[in-house]
Amino acid sequence: MQEFVDFATQLARASGELIMRYFRSDLRVETKADQSPVTIADQRAEELMREMIMRQYPDHGIIGEEFGAHKAEAPYQWVLDPIDGTKSFVSGTFLFGTLIGLLREGQPIVGAIHHPVTSHLLVGDGAEARLNGDLVRVRGTKKLGDAVLCYTDFIDVGKYQNGSAFQQLLGKTKFNRSWGDCHGYFLVATGYADIMLDPIMNLWDIVALVPVIEGAGGTITSWQGGAPLSGDGIIASNGILHDQVLSALIA
Repeated sequence: MQEFVDFATQLARASGELIMRYFRSDLRVETKADQSPVTIADQRAEELMREMIMRQYPDHGIIGEEFGAHKAEAPYQWVLDPIDGTKSFVSGTFLFGTLIGLLREGQPIVGAIHHPVTSHLLVGDGAEARLNGDLVRVRGTKKLGDAVLCYTDFIDVGKYQNGSAFQQLLGKTKFNRSWGDCHGYFLVATGYADIMLDPIMNLWDIVALVPVIEGAGGTITSWQGGAPLSGDGIIASNGILHDQVLSALIA
Protein backbone atom coordinates (compact mmCIF):
# COMPACT_ATOMS: atom_id res chain seq x y z
CA MET A 1 0.00 0.00 0.00
CA GLN A 2 2.81 2.42 0.82
CA GLU A 3 4.14 2.02 -2.70
CA PHE A 4 0.83 3.28 -4.11
CA VAL A 5 0.65 6.11 -1.56
CA ASP A 6 4.13 7.21 -2.59
CA PHE A 7 3.23 7.07 -6.27
CA ALA A 8 0.01 9.05 -5.72
CA THR A 9 2.22 11.66 -4.06
CA GLN A 10 4.46 11.77 -7.13
CA LEU A 11 1.42 12.19 -9.40
CA ALA A 12 0.09 15.01 -7.25
CA ARG A 13 3.34 16.95 -7.10
CA ALA A 14 4.05 16.62 -10.82
CA SER A 15 0.53 17.58 -11.90
CA GLY A 16 0.43 20.43 -9.40
CA GLU A 17 3.61 21.95 -10.79
CA LEU A 18 2.10 21.87 -14.28
CA ILE A 19 -1.25 23.31 -13.17
CA MET A 20 0.41 26.24 -11.43
CA ARG A 21 1.93 27.37 -14.73
CA TYR A 22 -1.62 28.19 -15.84
CA PHE A 23 -3.09 29.53 -12.61
CA ARG A 24 -4.30 33.14 -12.92
CA SER A 25 -3.12 33.25 -16.51
CA ASP A 26 -5.03 34.32 -19.60
CA LEU A 27 -6.12 30.85 -20.62
CA ARG A 28 -9.14 29.92 -22.72
CA VAL A 29 -12.07 28.26 -20.99
CA GLU A 30 -14.13 25.82 -23.05
CA THR A 31 -17.52 24.33 -22.21
CA LYS A 32 -18.03 20.56 -22.34
CA ALA A 33 -21.22 18.78 -23.36
CA ASP A 34 -22.39 18.68 -19.74
CA GLN A 35 -21.92 22.48 -19.54
CA SER A 36 -18.96 22.19 -17.17
CA PRO A 37 -15.82 24.23 -17.91
CA VAL A 38 -12.49 22.75 -19.02
CA THR A 39 -9.11 24.29 -19.71
CA ILE A 40 -5.79 23.24 -21.20
CA ALA A 41 -4.54 22.91 -17.62
CA ASP A 42 -7.13 20.18 -16.91
CA GLN A 43 -6.18 18.33 -20.06
CA ARG A 44 -2.41 18.56 -19.80
CA ALA A 45 -2.41 17.64 -16.11
CA GLU A 46 -4.39 14.50 -16.85
CA GLU A 47 -2.17 13.66 -19.82
CA LEU A 48 0.90 13.95 -17.60
CA MET A 49 -0.53 11.68 -14.91
CA ARG A 50 -1.69 9.12 -17.46
CA GLU A 51 1.80 9.00 -18.97
CA MET A 52 3.36 8.52 -15.53
CA ILE A 53 0.92 5.71 -14.65
CA MET A 54 1.38 3.86 -17.93
CA ARG A 55 5.15 4.05 -17.53
CA GLN A 56 5.18 2.93 -13.85
CA TYR A 57 2.26 0.46 -13.94
CA PRO A 58 1.65 -0.67 -17.53
CA ASP A 59 -0.86 -3.32 -16.41
CA HIS A 60 -3.05 -0.85 -14.49
CA GLY A 61 -6.14 0.83 -15.87
CA ILE A 62 -6.96 4.52 -15.85
CA ILE A 63 -10.26 6.38 -15.59
CA GLY A 64 -9.93 10.11 -16.15
CA GLU A 65 -12.47 12.91 -16.37
CA GLU A 66 -10.98 14.36 -19.54
CA PHE A 67 -9.84 11.32 -21.52
CA GLY A 68 -11.97 8.39 -20.38
CA ALA A 69 -10.94 4.81 -19.68
CA HIS A 70 -7.78 2.87 -20.45
CA LYS A 71 -7.64 -0.91 -19.76
CA ALA A 72 -11.08 -0.87 -18.19
CA GLU A 73 -10.86 -4.56 -17.18
CA ALA A 74 -7.64 -4.24 -15.16
CA PRO A 75 -7.94 -5.11 -11.42
CA TYR A 76 -6.21 -1.85 -10.48
CA GLN A 77 -7.69 1.41 -11.79
CA TRP A 78 -6.28 4.89 -11.23
CA VAL A 79 -9.11 7.43 -11.16
CA LEU A 80 -8.15 11.01 -11.98
CA ASP A 81 -9.79 14.40 -11.72
CA PRO A 82 -6.98 16.75 -12.74
CA ILE A 83 -8.73 19.91 -11.56
CA ASP A 84 -11.65 19.33 -9.22
CA GLY A 85 -13.24 22.76 -9.03
CA THR A 86 -12.40 24.18 -12.46
CA LYS A 87 -14.85 27.03 -11.80
CA SER A 88 -12.72 28.01 -8.80
CA PHE A 89 -9.53 27.59 -10.82
CA VAL A 90 -10.64 29.90 -13.64
CA SER A 91 -11.93 32.38 -11.06
CA GLY A 92 -8.50 32.67 -9.49
CA THR A 93 -9.36 31.13 -6.13
CA PHE A 94 -7.22 28.49 -4.38
CA LEU A 95 -10.06 26.11 -3.44
CA PHE A 96 -9.59 23.80 -6.45
CA GLY A 97 -7.53 20.65 -6.25
CA THR A 98 -6.43 17.46 -7.94
CA LEU A 99 -8.08 14.18 -7.01
CA ILE A 100 -6.14 10.93 -7.44
CA GLY A 101 -7.73 7.65 -6.45
CA LEU A 102 -6.85 3.99 -6.82
CA LEU A 103 -9.40 1.19 -7.08
CA ARG A 104 -8.57 -2.47 -6.47
CA GLU A 105 -11.29 -4.76 -7.78
CA GLY A 106 -13.69 -1.82 -7.68
CA GLN A 107 -12.91 -0.73 -4.12
CA PRO A 108 -11.11 2.54 -3.27
CA ILE A 109 -7.82 1.82 -1.49
CA VAL A 110 -5.77 5.02 -1.88
CA GLY A 111 -6.84 8.61 -2.31
CA ALA A 112 -5.13 11.97 -2.57
CA ILE A 113 -6.43 15.55 -2.46
CA HIS A 114 -3.83 18.06 -3.60
CA HIS A 115 -4.22 21.84 -3.40
CA PRO A 116 -1.45 23.11 -5.70
CA VAL A 117 -1.65 26.77 -4.63
CA THR A 118 -1.11 26.01 -0.95
CA SER A 119 1.02 22.86 -1.48
CA HIS A 120 -1.31 20.94 0.82
CA LEU A 121 -1.28 17.23 -0.02
CA LEU A 122 -3.70 15.03 1.89
CA VAL A 123 -3.31 11.28 1.28
CA GLY A 124 -5.34 8.46 2.81
CA ASP A 125 -5.42 4.67 2.60
CA GLY A 126 -8.56 3.97 4.62
CA ALA A 127 -6.56 3.27 7.78
CA GLU A 128 -4.96 6.69 8.18
CA ALA A 129 -4.74 10.07 6.48
CA ARG A 130 -1.74 12.37 6.38
CA LEU A 131 -1.44 16.04 5.46
CA ASN A 132 2.07 16.69 4.15
CA GLY A 133 3.20 13.70 6.18
CA ASP A 134 1.42 14.53 9.44
CA LEU A 135 -1.49 12.43 10.70
CA VAL A 136 -4.89 14.15 10.65
CA ARG A 137 -8.25 13.23 12.18
CA VAL A 138 -11.82 14.43 11.97
CA ARG A 139 -13.01 16.38 14.99
CA GLY A 140 -15.45 15.14 17.59
CA THR A 141 -18.42 17.48 17.13
CA LYS A 142 -21.51 15.73 18.51
CA LYS A 143 -24.37 18.17 17.87
CA LEU A 144 -25.62 19.65 14.60
CA GLY A 145 -25.91 22.96 16.42
CA ASP A 146 -22.13 23.00 16.85
CA ALA A 147 -21.33 21.76 13.35
CA VAL A 148 -19.79 23.48 10.32
CA LEU A 149 -21.40 22.29 7.08
CA CYS A 150 -19.92 22.78 3.60
CA TYR A 151 -21.40 22.22 0.16
CA THR A 152 -20.49 22.93 -3.45
CA ASP A 153 -23.58 24.26 -5.21
CA PHE A 154 -26.80 25.26 -3.48
CA ILE A 155 -28.85 25.20 -6.70
CA ASP A 156 -27.76 21.64 -7.53
CA VAL A 157 -29.21 20.34 -4.26
CA GLY A 158 -32.70 21.41 -5.30
CA LYS A 159 -32.11 20.13 -8.82
CA TYR A 160 -30.94 16.63 -7.88
CA GLN A 161 -32.02 16.01 -4.26
CA ASN A 162 -34.47 17.24 -1.61
CA GLY A 163 -33.81 20.97 -1.55
CA SER A 164 -36.27 21.82 1.22
CA ALA A 165 -34.79 19.19 3.56
CA PHE A 166 -31.33 20.55 2.81
CA GLN A 167 -32.40 24.09 3.68
CA GLN A 168 -33.79 22.88 7.00
CA LEU A 169 -30.52 21.07 7.71
CA LEU A 170 -28.57 24.28 7.10
CA GLY A 171 -30.65 26.01 9.74
CA LYS A 172 -29.74 23.38 12.31
CA THR A 173 -25.97 23.82 11.99
CA LYS A 174 -23.69 26.37 13.64
CA PHE A 175 -22.90 27.84 10.23
CA ASN A 176 -22.53 26.75 6.63
CA ARG A 177 -20.33 27.84 3.75
CA SER A 178 -19.92 26.94 0.10
CA TRP A 179 -16.30 25.91 0.52
CA GLY A 180 -16.99 23.19 -1.96
CA ASP A 181 -15.53 20.66 -4.35
CA CYS A 182 -12.59 18.73 -2.92
CA HIS A 183 -11.78 21.50 -0.44
CA GLY A 184 -14.84 20.72 1.67
CA TYR A 185 -13.75 17.11 2.07
CA PHE A 186 -10.25 18.30 2.86
CA LEU A 187 -11.70 20.41 5.69
CA VAL A 188 -13.69 17.50 7.13
CA ALA A 189 -10.70 15.14 7.07
CA THR A 190 -8.39 17.70 8.70
CA GLY A 191 -10.86 18.62 11.44
CA TYR A 192 -11.92 22.11 10.35
CA ALA A 193 -15.44 21.25 9.17
CA ASP A 194 -17.85 18.53 10.20
CA ILE A 195 -20.08 17.84 7.19
CA MET A 196 -19.58 18.10 3.43
CA LEU A 197 -22.33 17.45 0.89
CA ASP A 198 -22.53 17.10 -2.89
CA PRO A 199 -25.88 16.21 -4.49
CA ILE A 200 -24.42 15.01 -7.79
CA MET A 201 -21.00 13.42 -8.38
CA ASN A 202 -19.11 11.35 -10.94
CA LEU A 203 -16.78 8.43 -10.26
CA TRP A 204 -13.68 10.60 -10.64
CA ASP A 205 -15.10 12.99 -8.03
CA ILE A 206 -15.64 10.27 -5.42
CA VAL A 207 -12.95 7.57 -5.47
CA ALA A 208 -10.11 9.62 -3.98
CA LEU A 209 -12.33 10.95 -1.19
CA VAL A 210 -13.20 7.57 0.32
CA PRO A 211 -9.76 6.47 1.61
CA VAL A 212 -9.07 10.02 2.80
CA ILE A 213 -12.28 10.51 4.81
CA GLU A 214 -12.25 6.97 6.21
CA GLY A 215 -8.52 7.16 6.93
CA ALA A 216 -9.15 10.30 8.98
CA GLY A 217 -11.83 8.50 11.01
CA GLY A 218 -14.84 9.94 9.24
CA THR A 219 -17.79 8.45 7.37
CA ILE A 220 -18.62 8.84 3.69
CA THR A 221 -21.75 7.47 2.01
CA SER A 222 -24.07 8.09 -0.87
CA TRP A 223 -26.78 10.73 -0.33
CA GLN A 224 -29.13 7.88 0.66
CA GLY A 225 -26.67 6.33 3.12
CA GLY A 226 -25.34 3.50 0.95
CA ALA A 227 -21.83 2.72 -0.20
CA PRO A 228 -20.19 5.88 -1.56
CA LEU A 229 -19.82 4.50 -5.09
CA SER A 230 -23.43 3.28 -5.20
CA GLY A 231 -25.15 6.62 -5.74
CA ASP A 232 -24.79 9.92 -7.52
CA GLY A 233 -24.49 12.15 -4.44
CA ILE A 234 -22.12 12.13 -1.46
CA ILE A 235 -22.28 12.90 2.25
CA ALA A 236 -19.05 13.02 4.26
CA SER A 237 -18.93 13.73 7.98
CA ASN A 238 -16.97 13.20 11.16
CA GLY A 239 -19.02 10.01 11.59
CA ILE A 240 -20.67 11.04 14.86
CA LEU A 241 -23.10 13.31 13.01
CA HIS A 242 -23.72 11.08 10.02
CA ASP A 243 -27.02 9.50 11.08
CA GLN A 244 -28.36 12.92 12.08
CA VAL A 245 -27.48 14.31 8.65
CA LEU A 246 -29.02 11.38 6.82
CA SER A 247 -32.22 11.62 8.87
CA ALA A 248 -32.51 15.31 8.10
CA LEU A 249 -31.93 14.92 4.37
CA ILE A 250 -34.14 11.88 3.81
CA ALA A 251 -37.03 13.32 5.86
